[in-house]
Amino acid sequence: MLHVNSKMLPRLAELEADLLDRRDRAHAEGWIGEIEGIDLTLTFLRAKRDEAQRRAQRPAVHLGIPARHRPKDSK
Repeated sequence: MLHVNSKMLPRLAELEADLLDRRDRAHAEGWIGEIEGIDLTLTFLRAKRDEAQRRAQRPAVHLGIPARHRPKDSK
């Protein structure tokens, strides 16, 4: 699953504004199928934005680098 980087949140806002403008135009032209497609895209975009905002609020967890243990020589 792809995660949206929190640095891209302003770009998602731009995309949402553009989609809303396109939806208004489609509504004015009576393009019902286009409206349904835009609404679906808006739903996915908003879900991704909300997920990115939640992920940005969580602190990063440092797991460290695992150490490699070598077996002892059996002499």
